[in-house]
Amino acid sequence: MSKSLFKDFNPVSSKEWKQKIQVDLKGVDYNDALIWKTSEGIDVKPFYHADEFDELPNTSDTEAKNWKVSQSINVIDTAQANTTAREALSKGAEHIIFNLKSESINLEELVSGIEAPIHFNTEKLTLELIKDISELNNPTNITLNNDIIGNLGKTGNWYTNLKEDHSLFENSIKNTNQLYINLSHYQNAGATIIQQLAYTIAHVNEYLNHIESSTPEKSKQSLKITFNVAVGSNYFFEIAKLRALRQLWNMLANTYGVNPDCKIVVTPSKRNKTIYDYNVNMLRTTTECMSAVLGGANIIYNQPYNQLFQESTEFGERISRNQLLILKNESYFDAVNNPSDGSYYIEQLTSQLGEKALELFKNIEANGGFLNQLKEGTIQRKIKESAQKEQTAFNNGEITLLGTNKHPNQADKMKDALEKQPFLKIEKRKTMVEPIIEKRISEKLEIKRLNEE
Repeated sequence: MSKSLFKDFNPVSSKEWKQKIQVDLKGVDYNDALIWKTSEGIDVKPFYHADEFDELPNTSDTEAKNWKVSQSINVIDTAQANTTAREALSKGAEHIIFNLKSESINLEELVSGIEAPIHFNTEKLTLELIKDISELNNPTNITLNNDIIGNLGKTGNWYTNLKEDHSLFENSIKNTNQLYINLSHYQNAGATIIQQLAYTIAHVNEYLNHIESSTPEKSKQSLKITFNVAVGSNYFFEIAKLRALRQLWNMLANTYGVNPDCKIVVTPSKRNKTIYDYNVNMLRTTTECMSAVLGGANIIYNQPYNQLFQESTEFGERISRNQLLILKNESYFDAVNNPSDGSYYIEQLTSQLGEKALELFKNIEANGGFLNQLKEGTIQRKIKESAQKEQTAFNNGEITLLGTNKHPNQADKMKDALEKQPFLKIEKRKTMVEPIIEKRISEKLEIKRLNEE
């Protein structure tokens, strides 16, 4: 259409809009009535306008048309895991995540017949595993979780010790030329979005400081970076979070002269999932996966609706995969490369989240850096404080989990349906640092209901 639909109308400024709204409020204060104050310290306005930008935002370089559907598979039996992976690929999966549960896995047998990109998570990073992965066919199509700092934060311990872990890290960089950063446990433990972004950049900054002196310039420029992110239910904020992460990484990468491109792997949060009225989990994961696509995720792996309380089932895995396939093949979530570009609201959120995260990152660096604050317990304390605020809001009904703290079905019984423990278990063991503990906000309420069945 060549003719402008609005050419006969005079433009209206944001000031004029606000004045009109203030008149319609009939004396009620504009800020009190319409400004939403978030836990991130951001004031969300009722509308956003082009004249609030000094210049129009740049077009992002994400490729939402090319996002991949991933399947996550726990590997206990090699042949069975290989069969499961190939079946998933035949039914629409485009990427495989193997969670290695044993050190005696035959990797060649595990990946036999699999042409899709593969990622390996391991409970024990070893030199032998790094070597075996580097010797597989098409190693450029394979990533490995070599995030030793992420493991320290999540478990409280190095895989072996500081010296040996850093040696393993250096070997993995040398053999695979890729760096994998796992930040999902920050979200799952209750960190705010600003904390998640700041801790991620501070986290990866520790690696870049190490790589700066130990990696050749050519290798730095070709280094492949992958971020593993968990997204929650705050729809627009999660879109903005992923966009801000790319911008922050680009800034940090250019400072160090490393490859500014990155891949973002996304999965729904565990924090808001429930065992009661568990089918609602499908609605939660669907909107969270939508945020992931619109935010520019490269790879998305979904969480089965029943994974909290049941062992892996073919039905649960199929439904979780089909949710993504419906978004991609029937809902046109692969039709536009940068779908969130041009939304003044999302652009402003992205900018504000990035600025506040950068400010927190600078504070972390000024106070000794991420590893130092992790060892001192500062990072853990800040996350626990944020998690407690969120927990209090849930307990007071300010955060709604349908079927759990709002409109629960009292006839819903779960005691006999539990195949595995869905609640946080505290194990007494010696740790180097206090671990960052993941916890769902509905646990206390669910335990109460189970005891009353």
